[in-house]
Amino acid sequence: MIKTYFYDATRKLLVHDVDLTQKDLIQHEDDLLWVDLYDFENGHELNYLAGIFDFHYLAVEDCLQQSPRAKVDAYDKYYFFMLHALRYKEDSDEEIMLEQLNVFLSSNYVVTVHRRTLPTLGRMARECLSNRTKYMEEGSDMFLYHILDGITDEYFPILDRIDQRVDELEDQLYEQASKEITEEFLALKRTILSMRRAILPQKRMFSGLNGQFVFQISKESEPYYLDLVDHIERIIDSIDGFRDLLDGALETYYSIISARTNESIRVLAVISFIFMPLTFVTGFFGMNVPLPEQHSPWSTVAIAAGLMGVTAWMFLVFKMKKWI
Repeated sequence: MIKTYFYDATRKLLVHDVDLTQKDLIQHEDDLLWVDLYDFENGHELNYLAGIFDFHYLAVEDCLQQSPRAKVDAYDKYYFFMLHALRYKEDSDEEIMLEQLNVFLSSNYVVTVHRRTLPTLGRMARECLSNRTKYMEEGSDMFLYHILDGITDEYFPILDRIDQRVDELEDQLYEQASKEITEEFLALKRTILSMRRAILPQKRMFSGLNGQFVFQISKESEPYYLDLVDHIERIIDSIDGFRDLLDGALETYYSIISARTNESIRVLAVISFIFMPLTFVTGFFGMNVPLPEQHSPWSTVAIAAGLMGVTAWMFLVFKMKKWI
């Protein structure tokens, strides 16, 4: 499905559903055209747009394929961005889902390509349908900034929930070990790694070497992109902090399990040592070996008392050595 929004800077008017095939649609340098392609199943609509805007076939191929890594490519008349929004479903098998967003950015147009609806673009589309021009009148680079800022803001609630889950896991460490806790650790690690893999390349996209941006933006837009880079750095720092906390908590968890296992083995070993002489005595005299004074009832009493004495003596020895 293709939706179009055209801002006429001369008349300061926003027009919907324009004809992309008409010539001289963009006549003023401050005009801006936004084309939003979403919910497409095959490449027919995308190839239609590629023919109109002369998109490179490699960029079109990237739009049709799913890639977990963000990037930016520079072409003669436009930049091609591959970005990712996140969908977080805690109770599902795959907690984090990457929603790929492809953006073609030129001086007078922005083309967004995505398979599923995205909250940020949906909000911007509603603003445009209400004939509000705040997103369209500031130029294409600021329009891209609003998209990126909306996607970045959606990361923070996910980070807050992950922070809560890490705290909950730390509280459960000293409880009885269970399979559910181990599964929670592994699920959180997968979620954190997936987020880091999707977000970290975006920092490199918007902050190149020597503080220079990897694509051309206006001087007026630079403070906004610097603030965006700062937000991304904060998010990455939070993700790295969660990863370190989770690794430390996992090591503590394994140490607790190991300590509990060693405690159980030590108790079993003490019990085995106590019963070892008892088993030897009863086994030796159980092989039809004549007992001393076996015809006297006191022999049984004496042997039982001796066995109990040995048990008590070994128990005291282990107690003094603090083995039990």
